[in-house]
Amino acid sequence: MKNKTKLIGLILFVGLTVFGIQSCKKYPDNQLISINSRTERVANTWKVENYKINGTDYTSLISAYSETFTKDGDYSYEWGIISGTGTWVFQNGDAEIKIISNDGADIKTVFIQKLEEKEFWYYYMNGENKNEFHLIQK
Repeated sequence: MKNKTKLIGLILFVGLTVFGIQSCKKYPDNQLISINSRTERVANTWKVENYKINGTDYTSLISAYSETFTKDGDYSYEWGIISGTGTWVFQNGDAEIKIISNDGADIKTVFIQKLEEKEFWYYYMNGENKNEFHLIQK
């Protein structure tokens, strides 16, 4: 009986520990632990793996789109002959990234869903439309 009580206690301890660690994840779809900082993970050139507006897939329309974030806070995007530059910064406890175009005319807040070394998922709102990007390392 004593061993059974210890076993139940151990199972409860492990279960609560795993639940507690899992709930500490920064982004909803992330793995549990990463060696690299958030800045190091976002600093990359990313290409589109999947793009949706309000749940409808539009990936084929922007398959040539890419974004680059640097550790120094520089941002750029390319889509065929269309391109732009700006700056980026984490905000709201690193749950969001604010992107500001260099001319200041466009400010966008992206809500991070997943930020790993080879995957970066986010969405932003354009009026009532939810634009969701699943990017992979280029």
